[in-house]
Amino acid sequence: MAKKEKVESIEIIESPEALQQEVSKVTELVDKNKSGIATILGVVVLAVAAYFGYQWYSTTQDAEGEKKLFKAVYAFESDSLAAAAKDLAKVSDEFGGNTQNLADLYLGITLLKQGKFDQSIEKLKNFSSSDLLVQARAYSLIGDAYSEKKSYADAIDYYKKAADHKPNKFFTPTYLLKLANAYEANKQVKEAVDTYSIIVEKYGQSSESIPAKKYKAILESSISE
Repeated sequence: MAKKEKVESIEIIESPEALQQEVSKVTELVDKNKSGIATILGVVVLAVAAYFGYQWYSTTQDAEGEKKLFKAVYAFESDSLAAAAKDLAKVSDEFGGNTQNLADLYLGITLLKQGKFDQSIEKLKNFSSSDLLVQARAYSLIGDAYSEKKSYADAIDYYKKAADHKPNKFFTPTYLLKLANAYEANKQVKEAVDTYSIIVEKYGQSSESIPAKKYKAILESSISE
């Protein structure tokens, strides 16, 4: 694959309108399997997170680091998780700075897909970015890992961080929907209703507003009974 052209800013690369189409696919899955909402929402957008990361990486790394990380990223995108985890761990150990930072992001995502939630959390917490969307995605993935562990209080903390990190109409509704579901799982009904309300009132044009309205109505009905 030819090296992607360097661009002036991550915002140009990301094209939120196009990426939102991927997130919109979540709506149908939510109704089919609400109990698995963390995994569903997380896995659907893993490719998006990978896209963010590689593009950001390709503008900042040296040739040697890029070559080694590209091999690991190729394995990741091919769903060769064992090979990806091995290669990414090596890159993380061999390089510092941005190379290690991005390797930790990919490795955290890979470990999440493998069901190794504690290790995933550790690597994703190592990642940091000033980017408009990537850091929020990392927070959300940490929340997903905690949700899978049924550590809902911790999941809530990270979904809040994701939702509060530079809010935007493209991805914030997704994080809020995860947050509301985590509140429900943690028996915090009022907080869940309030969060669903935020989605409906502030992000009414988003696909997430559809399940938000439904679940809000169900919760409000249960409270009044």
